[in-house]
Amino acid sequence: QVQLVESGGGLVQPGGSLRLSCAASGSMFSSYAMAWYRQAPGKQRELVATITSAGSTNYADSVKGRFTISRDNAKNTVYLQMNRLKPEDTAVYYCKGTNWAVYWGQGTQVTVSS
Repeated sequence: QVQLVESGGGLVQPGGSLRLSCAASGSMFSSYAMAWYRQAPGKQRELVATITSAGSTNYADSVKGRFTISRDNAKNTVYLQMNRLKPEDTAVYYCKGTNWAVYWGQGTQVTVSS
């Protein structure tokens, strides 16, 4: 059983930055495709960014040029660097790992407000 634990959320002013982390338990992390999703109040969960086991990345149009997903397989961790944050980025951010099964973290709150 793989467990994913997110951290790094918080309150930040518009234009600020945050880095989210998602630490995975278990082995074979390097073989997992990883992703970040977010869910704002009253809205459906949406895909933010993905990274394959080979390191290829993809982003939602709304975050391109502002967010960067990366992974450190030695630390079993995936990151989401978020720059130039906007109020509309406010959401609970979730980490997802996919191999032969799908795993989700518990989420971390990001609030962008002055």
